Formats: sequence, structure tokens, C-alpha cells
Amino acid sequence: MLPSQPQDRHLGAPGPSGGGGGGGDELIRTYKGWKGDNVFCFGGRLVFGPDARTILITIFLITAPVTIFCVFVGRKFIDDYPHHRGVSVLAIAVGLNLLDLVFLFITSGRDPGIIPRNLYPPETESNGEPRLAHTPTQTRLPRTKEMLVNGITVKIKYCDTCMLYRPPRASHCSICDNCVEKFDHHCPWLGQCIGLRNYRFYFMFVLCSALLCIYVHVFCWIYVKRIMDGEKISIWKALIKTPASIALILYSFVSVWFVGGLTGFHLYLIGTNQSTYENFRYRYDRHENPFNKGIVGNFMEVFCTKVPLSKNSFRAKVPKEPAIPPRIVNGAMSSPSLQKVSHDIEMGRKPVWHETVEEELGDLEKDMETTVTSRDLSRMLPPEESEGRGIMHSRESSRGRRGGSWEFSSRVNEDLRARDESVSIRVGEDSSESSGNVEISDAATFRSRTGTGIARL
Repeated sequence: MLPSQPQDRHLGAPGPSGGGGGGGDELIRTYKGWKGDNVFCFGGRLVFGPDARTILITIFLITAPVTIFCVFVGRKFIDDYPHHRGVSVLAIAVGLNLLDLVFLFITSGRDPGIIPRNLYPPETESNGEPRLAHTPTQTRLPRTKEMLVNGITVKIKYCDTCMLYRPPRASHCSICDNCVEKFDHHCPWLGQCIGLRNYRFYFMFVLCSALLCIYVHVFCWIYVKRIMDGEKISIWKALIKTPASIALILYSFVSVWFVGGLTGFHLYLIGTNQSTYENFRYRYDRHENPFNKGIVGNFMEVFCTKVPLSKNSFRAKVPKEPAIPPRIVNGAMSSPSLQKVSHDIEMGRKPVWHETVEEELGDLEKDMETTVTSRDLSRMLPPEESEGRGIMHSRESSRGRRGGSWEFSSRVNEDLRARDESVSIRVGEDSSESSGNVEISDAATFRSRTGTGIARL
């Protein structure tokens, strides 16, 4: 059954304040029931990726060289330069460092543009438009759809994990397990996805890092030159007198190739209105980019437009999500728990049957209060009813496992006592099959083949 409230289509979207959907009056913060792999801090005010600990490494790689520069190099300029010009050398270095850290925290601690998930996958109407249907249909959901963007046809893909058609330029991050608007990439140094809402801050972080490397590198050489001129010695002897400068020159030289090259690459991407993901995957050079607005327009779009509001209210109080029973969607059984198995293989994640599917099937059995998909029909019965296990035949060899269904003997000769009601399952012999095995995929198939009803436990 579909939820009655339209906003309940999305997981994590604010719902009614009452106990709708069977959750009682118990309310929880949205971030506490979040389905992605994000890490939340300060009560959901900050959202990070699952690899947020790498931020500490990034902070160390930024602040440690600046600290060494200020102590062993920058401090020397205070006495050498009159009129407080030496102090300005230290002030600029510290200022760039602080600005770099500010952009780092803004980029890594905010919602990059996460698209809320659907509770159920959309179905296809007769005209081909997706909808959240209330009745089962045999129409198969298309994997891609076409839409016009500035007069150019682009394809949008369906995400099995989030159960939605991604907007243009959106993609699913296999690390954070979220669909992100205008997905650029997942940055391991910041532990966060880079998308629509934090791309400009990410670029400013990379730019400040490059400027800081250049600044430290240049003033280390200036300090070495002053030693050479003051003591009339060669460059090698001057370098020996300041080992801190040697370390900083080498470190900043290597770093500037990385962050400097990254800055140049993203300047090119901004000028052509591409994302890193699009540049490596689609290559708009061969055909017209439907999002290109010209160099000036592209830079204006990134730096001069208002950052859109987040589509997720992580601190909102919503009813605790109840156990949602599965339903028939597109001719097949659909459940929010089973949807987690179908990861987006576009980003490289592959599900493992024996580690994931069987666990989810076990949860599904508990929700439905049946055990027809279980390897052992009696494993969900109470202890006092476990003597009925003796009537079950052992399952056949590996040939009995086909696409998640198990072939097992269907001959049941005794009645199993239940706590409140008696459950009687009688299976007639199938003379046409030598082994007498029946392949059962769901409760409906079981009833149709055995000719008996299954009473609720």
C-alpha cells in the first residue's frame, strides 16, 4: 500500500507530525534514519561522506608546512624588512592558510546536492510517463529516458538504489550511496561528493591551496637569496644553512603540480560548462554541449548565481519509518529493503548474493510473516513447534537454486501447531515430476501449485 501523503514518496523528506504510517507518536531526526552512508555531526547540521576522517590528513598537509614556514623562514623577515613589511609576509601566509581551511570545511561539511530517495520505484503510464502507481502493471520500467535540454536531446537514467530517474547531469556516488545533482566527483581529500551546492567552494579551496604553495615556494627562495647575498656564499651552502627551506621548497614544488594542475583543469571545465564526470565519460568535444552558455555565462553560472537550497531537511522531525510491506511493481515484488541490493553498477559497485540478498530476504520474510522463500520452512516457527522439522526433506543439490528460488520437497504429512492458529499445509504429489520437487518463488505461486491456502501465523 502506498503512503497517503505525497511527501512520503521521498525517504528523509519531512512528513506529518503525527504518527502516520504506523510509526506511532515516536519522532526522530531525519539524519538518524538516513539511508545513505553519510556521517552527520552537530545534530545533523554538518553532513560528511563516509571517509570524513581523511579531512584530518588534509588539514595536516596544509597547516604543517605553513607552521614550519612561519617559524623558520617567515620570522626572519620581521628583522630584515623595515616598516612592518616582514610582518605582512607572515600575515599573508597565515591568512591564506585560514582561508584555505574555511573553504575546506564549507565544501566538506555541507549537502553537495543530494536528491531525496523515493519510497517506491515509479511505474510507467500508458503514455510512457513515470508515476507512483497504486495498481500493479506488467509494463517494464525503461532504464533510460530522453528529454530536451536547450533543444538538444539528452538521456536520463534510472537509479535502482534511489528508485528515481536522475535529473540531467546527476549521478549516483557509490561511496556516499546518494544521487547528487550536477555530480562532479567524490573527493577523497575532503571526504565528500562535489556537486551542485559545493562546487564553487571546492574550486576556491583548490585555488587557495595552489596560491599557498606558490607563496611558500617563492619566499623560501627569497630567504635563500638573502643568505647568499648577506654571507657571499654559493646557493648550495646557503641551502645547507636553512634545511627548513629545502624541505619546504621540495614539498611546495611537488604540491603545486598537483593543486596547480587541478586548478587549471577546473578552469577549463568551468569555461566549457562540464563536470569532471562528464569530461571523462561523455566527451562533449564530438557534439554540442547542451549546457554551454559561453565562457562568460559559464563562469557567471558557477560564481555569480545563488546556491540552491538543500532538498533535504536533516534536522526535521519525522515519524520513525515503519516496516513497509512489499508490493507488486511492474509485475514483480518490490520492497524498500530489497532495493538496497540493486546498486548502481555505473559507479562500479556490485552486489554479492550470499552476503546481501539472503539477509534482505530474511528481513522480508519477517515483514510478511511467511517463510515460503526460506531455505527451511520451519526456521521461523516457535520452539514448541520445531518438532515439525522432521517432516521436511533435505533440499536437492545445487541444481535446485535458480535465480534466488529453492526447489525442495513439498510433501507435508502432519499438521504443525501454531500459537494462536493452526497452520495446515498439504501438498499433493506431482506424478509428472520424478523428484516431486516444486519450485516456489512467492506465496502466490505456492498457493496456485498446491491448491491450499496458507493461514497467517
